[in-house]
Amino acid sequence: MFSFVCRGIMRAAIHTRRISKGTLPGRLLSSCDGVPAGLADADTVFALSSGHGRCGVAVVRVSGPASATALRCMAGLTRSSLPPPRKALLRCITDAEGKEVLDRGLVLWFPAPHSFTGEDSVEFHIHGGTAVITAVLQALGSVPGMRPAEAGEFTRRAFQAGKLGLTEVEGLGDLIHAETEAQRRQALRQMSGDLGRLYQNWSHKLKRCLAHVEAFIDFSEDELIEDGVLNQVDTSVCNLQAEMERHLKDERKGERLRSGVQVVIAGATNAGKSSLLNTLCQRPAAIVSPKAGTTRDIVETALDIGGFPILLSDTAGLRDSPDVVEREGVRRARERVEQADLTLVVVDCAHLLTDAQQAVDVLQTHLRSVLSSQEQPETDRCLLVLNKSDLLPECERQKLDREMRRVSGLPPVCLISCHTNDGLQDFLTVLHSSVKTLCGDPLSGAPTLTQARHRAHLQQCVAALAQYKRHRDTDLALAAEGVRLALTSLGRITGRVGAEEILDIIFKDFCIGK
Repeated sequence: MFSFVCRGIMRAAIHTRRISKGTLPGRLLSSCDGVPAGLADADTVFALSSGHGRCGVAVVRVSGPASATALRCMAGLTRSSLPPPRKALLRCITDAEGKEVLDRGLVLWFPAPHSFTGEDSVEFHIHGGTAVITAVLQALGSVPGMRPAEAGEFTRRAFQAGKLGLTEVEGLGDLIHAETEAQRRQALRQMSGDLGRLYQNWSHKLKRCLAHVEAFIDFSEDELIEDGVLNQVDTSVCNLQAEMERHLKDERKGERLRSGVQVVIAGATNAGKSSLLNTLCQRPAAIVSPKAGTTRDIVETALDIGGFPILLSDTAGLRDSPDVVEREGVRRARERVEQADLTLVVVDCAHLLTDAQQAVDVLQTHLRSVLSSQEQPETDRCLLVLNKSDLLPECERQKLDREMRRVSGLPPVCLISCHTNDGLQDFLTVLHSSVKTLCGDPLSGAPTLTQARHRAHLQQCVAALAQYKRHRDTDLALAAEGVRLALTSLGRITGRVGAEEILDIIFKDFCIGK
């Protein structure tokens, strides 16, 4: 059904493009009376803004100078009877010639500049059937001056009209793609402008610094510059550099929350790694077998752990094997462990020694083996999962649990059984706490970096400020160029300077109609 709907929408889009280019009979292009002269050449776009597929209500958005014309033509309104702005009006939606009723729905009029795009805009709220949507899109395509919107074009127009900054645009894109509660909160905070205001504040301070330095270069010999102006610049530059460096030392929390925490299940063969994956995702995602070495390749699944996104990976059991395929699986497993944000080291607790200290020694040795790619294994990036507790007698299980809670030198230890789900709730609590620590609270403290490009430009900005400090006493012109480069780097984040080359990259990730 989804593909059928998509084909219908695509046919409508192709049809309207042909109309816009004049490949259909001229009567369609002149079917709407009262079109202002030259409006047929204007750039007005339309698209389905709600999700594709059969639904109760679909929203078709129009933006541009021909929006009012489209509303009058298709809602049977006269030139003087446009509805009050932002008030819904129930009308029969017709074709552009007004001969056939396509649907009965709500129309809303948003005159410029009080609209999402800053342009005249119209929304048609219609029934969400495939035939209705296709008919309305085809009718819009027959209105002079209209064409189907490109992906992300409405948001791009909002950016170009100054309705949204570039960081806010990215926040909007993240909000649309948010799959967990924490992602939604972070995206909403960025879309509200918190991150953009932080960078704009830094940009404003850099502009003042640059103005003072250039004024000193141009007018200091005429004694028109106050004493100590460069000292003020020095203080501001040092403070800004320190702020940016603290901002960069966020352990990638915002980026990790945006893309998902990489959690890897690792350990020896037959420890129950695949069983743990299946238990967590509540479906048979990985094959489980008593035969050692069943898992060869990486098995991935996305999960929501208490509102935080994780990408959970099951890996091949770590052992020496003569089998070339299994050796490749082990190599990939170790590579994935090296890339992991959090590693779940799974151990068959039935094989542990009864003596607590000996058991700790065995576990520490096993941890070093699993985390061999790390010179100093980070216990805060690791959880030790003792599986198959159901195979132990109750007294031994309780004793092991007590001993593991008392020992030091190990990461957090969870005693579970994937067979009976015993201890699973406690394990999920510990896992949630670890993931939350890795991502941070998106609503508290200063806004965090969410995009790799932000980090790259800020690093360039810090390096440029270091250039100012390096040349401040020897070549003031070079020092001023450092401040100018820092300002340019910040401008590339907010879209105020040199944004054109990155706009296409950002907006291409938006869907048609947004």
